[in-house]
Amino acid sequence: MSRTAELGSAPVHKLLWKYALPAIIAMTATSLYNIVDSIYIGHGCGALAFGALTVAKPFMDICAAFGSLVGVGASSLLAIYLGEKDYDRANRVLGNVIVMNIVLSAIVMAVGLIWLDPILMAFGASEDTLLYAHEYMEIILYGNILTHIYFGLNALLRSAGHPRFSMTATIVAVVINIILDPIFIFGLEMGVRGAALATVISQAVAVVWQVTKFMDKNELVRFHRGIWRLNRHITSRTLAIGMSPFLYNIAHCFVVIIINNQLKNFGGDLAIASYGVINRLTFVFAMMVMGLNQGMQPIAGYNYGAKQYDRMLRSFYLTCIYATGVMGIVFVLGECFPEQMTRMFTHDPMLIDQTIRPMRIICSSMLIIGFQMVTGNLFTSIGKAGKAIFLSLTRQVLYLIPLALWMPTLFADPLDGVWWSIPVSDSLSAVTAVIVLIAARKSVHLEES
Repeated sequence: MSRTAELGSAPVHKLLWKYALPAIIAMTATSLYNIVDSIYIGHGCGALAFGALTVAKPFMDICAAFGSLVGVGASSLLAIYLGEKDYDRANRVLGNVIVMNIVLSAIVMAVGLIWLDPILMAFGASEDTLLYAHEYMEIILYGNILTHIYFGLNALLRSAGHPRFSMTATIVAVVINIILDPIFIFGLEMGVRGAALATVISQAVAVVWQVTKFMDKNELVRFHRGIWRLNRHITSRTLAIGMSPFLYNIAHCFVVIIINNQLKNFGGDLAIASYGVINRLTFVFAMMVMGLNQGMQPIAGYNYGAKQYDRMLRSFYLTCIYATGVMGIVFVLGECFPEQMTRMFTHDPMLIDQTIRPMRIICSSMLIIGFQMVTGNLFTSIGKAGKAIFLSLTRQVLYLIPLALWMPTLFADPLDGVWWSIPVSDSLSAVTAVIVLIAARKSVHLEES
């Protein structure tokens, strides 16, 4: 109990680092794994396999979106209940997360396996990349239940006062994945199937690690009888709060589908591979910001539940400052060292040459992305589903999709229009976040500071 009580009393800056640093380490480890995985596939299986991985990623994100629907919503709700000292409901959140993830993951797996090839073709796969993407996603879908439970329990561990244990679970998964990747890809000559299998096995080990913590009888939030039956109040609030990251991920997937198809139309498979390289670079730093968000989430949620709004807002302001600093690093790397960054992923001279300019274009807006991400997370953390959903959709649906379709008509080279649509939408969504935040400050709760 003392672990959760500190959320309402300890200095906010110390709390933020206590909760954010393990999350940042875990998220950075995950992003570095994705880079290593991409390097193995790019160098071991070729440029087409790398392009196939770029095509498969939005489908993976859709699968993960259903996990975030439950995991993020439940972790925010758990923090609020702990702040309200409603420990019975806090424990029921744990049981409901497991049941909901099992049901949703089974549905996603069945739908994905039945319509796998048409989905991949819609996401931008060509005849040359479809086989690689199919082989990869088939294994990922069979292990989908483990992915959902892994992300859900990790989110609850942070809200239950165990950020380091959550970090350790992630690092265990990453280390096992990195060890198994070369064994399966090169040693057993399994190619992209080996990369997918390594991912599933590593997550299975992490789930076992997480379960041991929630079976500890000394824990305030733990497995026991009476928590497994779905509760309408808990499930509805979980889904409402989690709807923001869910819709963000779903919208992101559809954006990637549109951009992939636009890139394929105007630049071919190499343009899609270029987009994959840039995504993997920016992904590392975006994951660090997500780590900061995960550190802020239990602090903001607990103090909102405890009606300590000044502490909630302080955690938000500090997170914004740190997030801007993190994204400033990728801005410098992308603008000053695009060729060196690209060479990490491929030795193909055509792909390297084609990636330098778009990397500079996309990285031009990195300085303002951190603020937008943190602002959306604030409203998710305190259960303000409407504002969180609106902010999660502005960049993807309101701005990026129309711009990606329209801006190619403004340029002599339509491919440039696709690239520029990304930083323009980032800028517009940051302005929107400022407007929503200023309006929210006028409410009773947010003016308590």
